[in-house]
Amino acid sequence: MRGPFQDQIEAHHLIAEYAAMSGARVILLSSANVFDAFSHYPSYEHDKTLSESVYGKLKMRCEHILMRSLPENQYAICRLPMVFGPTSPRLMEIKNSVLLHQPVEVFPHLIINTTTDGKLSQQLHYIINRNLSGIFHLGSKDLIHHKEFVRELIEMFDLPQKAIFKNVYTSNFDRYLAVLPRDNKLPKHLQITNEEVVQGSLKL
Repeated sequence: MRGPFQDQIEAHHLIAEYAAMSGARVILLSSANVFDAFSHYPSYEHDKTLSESVYGKLKMRCEHILMRSLPENQYAICRLPMVFGPTSPRLMEIKNSVLLHQPVEVFPHLIINTTTDGKLSQQLHYIINRNLSGIFHLGSKDLIHHKEFVRELIEMFDLPQKAIFKNVYTSNFDRYLAVLPRDNKLPKHLQITNEEVVQGSLKL
């Protein structure tokens, strides 16, 4: 869902009201940014949420609307890390920057996990078919520095140009923006690693 944040909040209220009356189940695609105020460790499903960013605060409000309005068996909150894929906007932006000799922004001290659009589709299919509910962290099971991940992606492009990196430091120390599963783990065939994300982002 996109649009003005206040309109999104109102839409989530209406969705929750409809679900409460009809018994419908709701799946919310949330974000790792609901934890972006916590930087010293990765986040798990039932950790307290706290965000400093406008986007993270929006996602927190949307989560709270569902959790206050519906019993747990009527919602699935799926928190996502950075999502990549062969035609994803993030991937296209990185590739175009290299081709145009423009710097690629990287965060050397940021530790993340990732996923692909394809793996996310499989996970959501499983959650829907099994009528699963609660909170799910749908990121890769391992962690990686943002700069290292982007460098691995670019190496796989095999482009004639050499990438120019623009290092962005938001902290003097490593900080985490990663959502790891612990309580609601999906089966092994629905899990993914950062290496598999790199491979899966280059295959149509």
